[in-house]
Amino acid sequence: MKTKLATLALVATMAAAPAMADLVFPSLSYRTGAFAAGGIPFADGYADYFTLLNERDGGIGGVMTSVPECETGYSTDKGVECYEATKGMNPLVYQPLSTGITYQLIPKVTADGIPMHTMGYGRTSAKNGKIFEWVFNYPGNYWDSASIMVKHALAMENGSLEGKSIALLFHNSAYGKEPIRTLEGLSEKHGFKLTLIPVDSPGQEQKSQWLQIRREKPDYVFFWGWGVMNQVAVQEAANIRFPMDHFIGVWWSGAEPDVLPAGDAADGYKSTNFTGTGTDFPIFEDIKKYVVDAGKAAGDGQSLGQVQYNRGLYAAMLAAEAARTAQGIHGTADITPAMMRDGMEALKVDAARLAELGMPGFGPEVNVTCDNHGGPGMAVIQQWDAKAQKWNIVSDLIESDKDVIQPLIDADSAAYAAESGWSERCN
Repeated sequence: MKTKLATLALVATMAAAPAMADLVFPSLSYRTGAFAAGGIPFADGYADYFTLLNERDGGIGGVMTSVPECETGYSTDKGVECYEATKGMNPLVYQPLSTGITYQLIPKVTADGIPMHTMGYGRTSAKNGKIFEWVFNYPGNYWDSASIMVKHALAMENGSLEGKSIALLFHNSAYGKEPIRTLEGLSEKHGFKLTLIPVDSPGQEQKSQWLQIRREKPDYVFFWGWGVMNQVAVQEAANIRFPMDHFIGVWWSGAEPDVLPAGDAADGYKSTNFTGTGTDFPIFEDIKKYVVDAGKAAGDGQSLGQVQYNRGLYAAMLAAEAARTAQGIHGTADITPAMMRDGMEALKVDAARLAELGMPGFGPEVNVTCDNHGGPGMAVIQQWDAKAQKWNIVSDLIESDKDVIQPLIDADSAAYAAESGWSERCN
């Protein structure tokens, strides 16, 4: 009852108050360059969700939203420039969609007091909210994905990878190198041989790497690619007849543009995923009515339901729910970045709330706390059906191996804190 009365009081206050400035959610997008195939649908989904809230609900808590875009081209330097150019707009949260940009922005957002959400990417040890007060990476991180891929391989091998071999084909950058230490720890635990095979950006040339794979014949290839690198890798795997059901990508290496160019040869390719696929969710009826049919879509409407569009949608939903939480905590709809941070740290999105939002089963339940900014660390395995041209979920939600991952997070975050002169928080 107290919560209901507080909500009614907040609504009454907003009705009596003068119009407020928009709630600003900057989009550090990349619609050009070698990584545009993933960047465009993500940016479209992110923008369309906020447009839906504006057109259907009148914004969040009675305040309209705005999503100013700044093109980064996936360039770290341009990403930092975009941050500097937009931070005066009272931004509530940054989603840089790049691990390289993330690493550069961590000290900046901390100094400026602006939260950053690196959903499923960025610095993995930012999960430790005791150290990284302003950075969040729920619902999962790269080390979670690496562990989930190993768990799936374990299931395929009847519980044992002893004597097996796994090759990690990875984008030769901070992004691609993130899972290495986790896979090294898991190789010791499970007795498999790990081979590291880097691919220089943008990854359009991979002949030598796949010749090595053909020569060494690993039992599995784990893949950490992005952009044009993904479709090249899938085609090269097909060229050497590598078994596609043993070729498993991280969640940024498993979308429609990655597999469609290879046609039937891509059939059976797998990746992790933490968001729903397709348009069979009630929310898409509203997006069609209020956004696409109204001529307000960020794109041409053709990417709705695709993996990266849905991921942008999911990121926007989490941001909007955190803003709504912050409004409730502070009793005002006109929230600041610091209030937004509080909302993100108290964010709870359970199955019932997902259903209310028209997104039942769209992603794992999220319960953020002061010491856990990373969420549950769960994902599914999806597999490409080339004939039907769709992704099929072929596993239940899989939880990562916290016994291996948590000590790595603790050590890495402690080292960063010592280097940066930061102290632990959370009681």
